[in-house]
Amino acid sequence: MGGHPASIDFNENPYIVIWEVTRACQLKCVHCRADAQNKPDPLELTPEEGIKLIDQIYEMNNPMLVFTGGDCMMREDLFDLADYAIKKGMRVSMTPSATDNVTKEKMERAKEVGLSRWAFSLDGPTPEIHDHFRGTPGSFDLTIEKVRYLNELNMPLQLNTVISRYNYDYLEQMAELMKELKVVMWYIFLLVPTGRGQLDACLTPAEHEKVFRWLYELSKTAPYDIKTTAAQHYRRVVFQQKARENMVQMGEIRYEDTLTKDMASVIDGLKRAPKGVNDGNGFVFISHTGDVMPSGLLPLVGGNVREKSLADIYRNSPVFKDLRSPDKYKGKCGVCEFRYVCGGSRSRTYAVTGDYMGSEPFCVYIPEAMRKKTPTV
Repeated sequence: MGGHPASIDFNENPYIVIWEVTRACQLKCVHCRADAQNKPDPLELTPEEGIKLIDQIYEMNNPMLVFTGGDCMMREDLFDLADYAIKKGMRVSMTPSATDNVTKEKMERAKEVGLSRWAFSLDGPTPEIHDHFRGTPGSFDLTIEKVRYLNELNMPLQLNTVISRYNYDYLEQMAELMKELKVVMWYIFLLVPTGRGQLDACLTPAEHEKVFRWLYELSKTAPYDIKTTAAQHYRRVVFQQKARENMVQMGEIRYEDTLTKDMASVIDGLKRAPKGVNDGNGFVFISHTGDVMPSGLLPLVGGNVREKSLADIYRNSPVFKDLRSPDKYKGKCGVCEFRYVCGGSRSRTYAVTGDYMGSEPFCVYIPEAMRKKTPTV
């Protein structure tokens, strides 16, 4: 089971599984994908169904498993589920909200059961910015307090940041804060306008590009890893920057030949992304009621684990199969030489255009195939 992710056939098995164990949450984040509620949904998967689901996930080549929400801490059997999965040999992490639910006792229990990583969200370097984004006064101070205690426990910490109009001008301060808080991973999300996330809060295509170039330079010196989500075109920027640095003459390269599994893992620069992980392509999301989607930000249901196995849905659902076929993408994404390692954010494309196979709307790059001029006769 498991093995190096570059060897995974994404048509068969995912690299990472996100399970929204509950939709209950006390925060009111302005960008909330789940539009979370105060109380657990009575229809969420039962403890028994949860165990069965973990077994099914494990059977799919033992991918990484992340418990999310809502606020996963509001699920009473959370640590029982984590303990069960870890004892099977799974790598499990969780992304709880920084609320009073996250007690020292719970953090200690997480360490005892063997959680591989703990993730919190931090969306600004100051209380004013973060608390506005999270819709909850005091959230910043509470998050920092919880992080300090995790540092004391030597628990590997990941901090998630949604980059949007709210914090675009404060990224340098954020990068410094990540260093101070001793994170092992800074997980960057580029806002997808779904749920409570709004289109006018998204960066422009040019600003996306600027952020990616800045992140690439930061990745050379930062004492933590940087990973991006809903920012597939960061991989293209990394490749281009590395190519420039190595003075590779890119004009004659067939990207279809070079950007394969091995090359993608080398050029990604993130020490993790094995190939072009994208919604439904190496990545799968399971909702609190068992709906299986390509991602939490791409709300198209391929099936429900109460009716079909996770493997059957992931491998055979038409939506998932489409998403794993970059040659079928429309517009410039479909002809782009980077489509196998990038492919654009399918979630953002769907949120903005209503077509999950369309072109990434926030990418400035013009593919080689569209730049070639037709020879005159």
